[in-house]
Amino acid sequence: MFQRSIIVFPDDTIKSIVDAINDATKSILIKMFLFSDPELVNSVIAAKARGVAVKVMLNPSRRNGEEENGNTRELLEAAGIEVRDSNPSFIITHEKSMVIDERMAFVKSLNWETKNLTETRDYAILTTHPHEVKEIVLCFEADWTRTEFDPGDEAYLIWCSLNGRERIARFIDQAKHTLFVQNERFQDLVIIERMVRAASRGVKVHIMATPPHTLKMEKIVEGVGGLRIMDDVGIKIHKLKHLKLHGKMLLADGCRAIIGSINLTPGSFDHRRELAIEIHDVDVIERLQKIADHDWENSHTLDLSDEGLYYDLEQRGTGGSEKLVLDVQHEGHEKKKHHHHKGHKK
Repeated sequence: MFQRSIIVFPDDTIKSIVDAINDATKSILIKMFLFSDPELVNSVIAAKARGVAVKVMLNPSRRNGEEENGNTRELLEAAGIEVRDSNPSFIITHEKSMVIDERMAFVKSLNWETKNLTETRDYAILTTHPHEVKEIVLCFEADWTRTEFDPGDEAYLIWCSLNGRERIARFIDQAKHTLFVQNERFQDLVIIERMVRAASRGVKVHIMATPPHTLKMEKIVEGVGGLRIMDDVGIKIHKLKHLKLHGKMLLADGCRAIIGSINLTPGSFDHRRELAIEIHDVDVIERLQKIADHDWENSHTLDLSDEGLYYDLEQRGTGGSEKLVLDVQHEGHEKKKHHHHKGHKK
């Protein structure tokens, strides 16, 4: 019987991923943004040594040109593993996936870095549904050979830059009672509009985001602006305590969810290779609901007032408050706070 299951980090361990690699008998296909964890590197190399056909596709550099994955690539190639850069048609390949023996696939929010396995809120979905596995294989082969991949209007999975914005917008539009969203970035105006409309029709929307000082300087205006727009209409916005948020998860009405690599930004939707999966499986949804409840209880309201933003950007980050034209005076003068905030209750 085909099934889907979930791995939650850091609550769960790396064991499920390592076991899948160790159990491979024919083939392993890996597409990864960042790959450096020693245990995973060694497991993949061991698979190759016992005769498994292994192909690894790595994103070669970040948008700013910073090269990554070089050391891992050298180790893998030295072991005889085929390694290629990800498809140059995309500025970045942010997809994190693995297929074992063309019968089991992992769709992940996490990179294969030790910190993502031990320090960040992250997710992985394991699926054995043949149509989902096949779709990931077809995309891997297309990116490997630099050919076009288009699963069409009936695609089972959520792909960028193909159907990502449409599928996530539709998911939000269909929410009736509750919507819980964890994501690092809230910058895409279409998605922000859908969140606002959901709140306006009575959906209880809860957002978990990362603090503004984690944004790149050129993204501060749209990133903070998106959060403040949602805050102004009464959407509750929190940040995690004790854990860094890296996972990308949407949970609607306690019965549907989306998990994958997609940040809610124009860049992710329009210019990157990204992958996510929509799930309705009862066991997976129940686990996600427990995590959502736990994370909300272990979080703080994100202070989006002028004073709060000034402190976050200037004291915790590297600046950028001037880009927001904040109504705050400093250097011995009285501080003025722009009272747009709608309360801080959980």
